Amino acid sequence: MGIVKISDELHEDIRRASGAMCRSINAQAEFWMKMGMMAEAHPTLSFNELIAMRLKDADVRLPEVEAA
Repeated sequence: MGIVKISDELHEDIRRASGAMCRSINAQAEFWMKMGMMAEAHPTLSFNELIAMRLKDADVRLPEVEAA
């Protein structure tokens, strides 16, 4: 584990987002970092596709969605 230096403004954004998303401040920062890494590794995928990929990797069964 290490220390990451970030601006006060970003820390405040993380704090606010963590409350809205029911995560700790550290968990919110880690989530944003992981999603940023995934977005750079898979630039053609949307945020929702990246989330679906993470859930699939964790063996979470998602309900099927019927086309409208």
